[in-house]
Amino acid sequence: MPLPTSSEHCTHWCVVLSWDISNFVDHRKEISTEKEALADLLASSGDHFPGSDFHPADRKTWMSELGPDRLRINQIVWPGTHDSATNDIGVPLVTRPFAECQTRSIYDQLVLGTRVLDVRVEKGRHICHGILQSYSVDVVLDGVKRFLSEAESEIVILEIRTEYGHEDPPEFDKYLVEQLGDLLIHHDDAVFGKTVAEVLPKRIICVWKPRNSPAPAAGSPLWSAGYLRDNWIDTDLPKTKFDSNMKHLGEQPPSAARKYFYRVEHTVTPKPENPVVKMVDNEIRPFARLFIAQTFAHGFADRLQVFSTDFIDEAFVDACAGMTQARVEGKA
Repeated sequence: MPLPTSSEHCTHWCVVLSWDISNFVDHRKEISTEKEALADLLASSGDHFPGSDFHPADRKTWMSELGPDRLRINQIVWPGTHDSATNDIGVPLVTRPFAECQTRSIYDQLVLGTRVLDVRVEKGRHICHGILQSYSVDVVLDGVKRFLSEAESEIVILEIRTEYGHEDPPEFDKYLVEQLGDLLIHHDDAVFGKTVAEVLPKRIICVWKPRNSPAPAAGSPLWSAGYLRDNWIDTDLPKTKFDSNMKHLGEQPPSAARKYFYRVEHTVTPKPENPVVKMVDNEIRPFARLFIAQTFAHGFADRLQVFSTDFIDEAFVDACAGMTQARVEGKA
């Protein structure tokens, strides 16, 4: 069989390159079309909802402002961050753009108003995102403890999981209990119906999600994976993710009737042809308030509970705090 000539090699790679470019262009058009669809929905229906004009006097203590003796755990719309501890991941300008989902430290996120943290670890107790590693999980725990020492009536959900493809840190459950101690709100289904004041001075609901180690037992200081659920889908298409989030949220019971936390991740996932997290995130992040408004339009705003994002900002926190305030006031 004759070997291919140099011209045949050129023809082959030209065809492959042409196919890759064509697919890239088509995919960019698809993303653009979906973002335009969300923009059209925003223009036609708006992003106002009960509590949308609320702005806490101090985001650092927004739960306190709403009244710990009035605010029940199952009334809270919890502003969360996705891959919360990636602010120092990878090499700047080299690998970091492909893995960094937050630019603020854990402490600064909490001061901004974040109340749900998503932390990924590996066997050596370091933060990781995929194959990239960062600082020790102690940095996270110290940030949480520092914040709670300054804000005495705020509750935080701290989710810690072993990252996909990694092994569990040995005896990590014991380590978490040792480090967080009296701050931990022990697992108890009755917590959901309690006010913030009724669970104080304990202030951390810690959900530990190991890959192979035993799950936390009922009644223990840590909560098992089933108490923080979501329906994540792997897509970088903004309306596809928006619609999926809405569909799955609509399938949940009202938050007041649940004995678990349900999370909506208002994020999209980078792809090889669309790999920079911040650029991908910009396709959906501007529509967070629209999502909340649409839960009212669809008649199931009472089901929204944990609402998470990449690169959290003041407007996102205010939207969650505002909807929480409306629930406390009986307006939502």
